[in-house]
Amino acid sequence: MTQATHVKLQTAVGAGVVLIGLALAAGAVSIPSASGYGGVGPNFLPWLVAVSLLVCGVLIVREARTGGFRSMEEPSGAQQPYWPAFAWITAGLLANAALITTIGFIFGCTLCYLLAVQGLRRASGQQAGRPGSLVIDIVTGALIAAPVFWTFTQFLGINLPSLTSTGWL
Repeated sequence: MTQATHVKLQTAVGAGVVLIGLALAAGAVSIPSASGYGGVGPNFLPWLVAVSLLVCGVLIVREARTGGFRSMEEPSGAQQPYWPAFAWITAGLLANAALITTIGFIFGCTLCYLLAVQGLRRASGQQAGRPGSLVIDIVTGALIAAPVFWTFTQFLGINLPSLTSTGWL
């Protein structure tokens, strides 16, 4: 690819980030600004993200227009996508979306993590599907999902789908 093509593509990425920031800012305008607990209103975070995206987008465009990303290394990885990994990750996301109200947040997210990691293991050439790696992935997924669930439900008072009525699973 020529340098001019790189500059055009990099400028397009920056312009896309700016457009996403503008779209988020347009949506943030419709959110009421009445401050709540802690002195910030519900529109604070959307505005923070919108401004951050706008700043990043402008910086990307500036960098692209002043010579592009000069120190970029050639991308690593395969030349062609590894579609089975994509299928594993997609299956994890869809399974979580389909089952989260049935099996609860913790088990749904653990299943999503398990399937996604199995896809990534396969894509990187690691042995996947072995009992040892499955157990590690299940335990790791649960160790990530459970504290998130408990933080939201027990400390922030935000209802997430649970398996039991106790609020701990």
